[in-house]
Amino acid sequence: MGLAVHFTFRQLQIFESVARLLNFSRASEELHLTQPAVSMQIKQLEDVIGIPLFEQMGKRIFLTQAGEELYQHARIIARQMKDAQEAIESLREGVSGRLDIAIISTAKYFAPTLLTRFCELHPAVQLKLSVSNREGIVHQLMHNEVDLVIMGQPPEELGVVMEPFARNAHIIVARPAHPLVGLKRLTLERVAEEPFLLREKGSGTRQLLERFLASHGLGVKPRMEMSSNETIKQAAIAGMGIAFLSEHTVTLELETERLTILPVPGLPIVRDWNLVHHREKRLSPVARAFKQFLLEQAPQMLPQVGVRQRKAG
Repeated sequence: MGLAVHFTFRQLQIFESVARLLNFSRASEELHLTQPAVSMQIKQLEDVIGIPLFEQMGKRIFLTQAGEELYQHARIIARQMKDAQEAIESLREGVSGRLDIAIISTAKYFAPTLLTRFCELHPAVQLKLSVSNREGIVHQLMHNEVDLVIMGQPPEELGVVMEPFARNAHIIVARPAHPLVGLKRLTLERVAEEPFLLREKGSGTRQLLERFLASHGLGVKPRMEMSSNETIKQAAIAGMGIAFLSEHTVTLELETERLTILPVPGLPIVRDWNLVHHREKRLSPVARAFKQFLLEQAPQMLPQVGVRQRKAG
């Protein structure tokens, strides 16, 4: 029969902060405690457990195997306590509390408009927004680091709940002086011969382009790989190549005629923008309120996609 281990929630809370930051000083600032108080609580926790949770190498600290194991549970408990606090707060004061949202980098062109409107409707909400690439978003979902995510198609193996709220059209753009602009008959084969300005490997946009070309027996010719849509747009404007992007990312450039759409057969490729959360995630009242807001309001607030491509064709 195992030996019972008794430690307090406060000790677990302090441990979670130190384990996450791997820095006693920063943890003490986050917890509004002195560093000696944090160190003492960790020492008491290790005494209770009977196994070291941290090891020090030079000025850096690392989790031991026992520390890693405890940290996985501490993260879940800390998140559940936060959810409980927000649920109680919302019941007392209406829609309020903290909302952690992560968005795929392409969504930064429209998400602020939606978030601004939601905060206007619910001024007591504290919003934390992070922008990441697909790899970063998947990591945040897997580790339950955010309440909700705005992205395209998440990996099927993740085990998530996703709800579409808007359409996302992908197009090929070039500067107006590009040789392909104005051709009477533009084939996909001819377009595939051009050098492309591409997102990094693993990007959802790049994967969509590669699958589309492969379905027609074609490949992509990379001229340059970039992790920023802004850099890709500027490179396309400068004439370095053509680019495959979400229409939402080039709205301003199309309106100012710095870029133009190539009327490529088979385009636009229209997918959904999805609101995503982990299947086991218990949404707080403020997260549920945002979900309802997005599903109801986004279709009216976001511009219709694919219209310019149809006109170009």
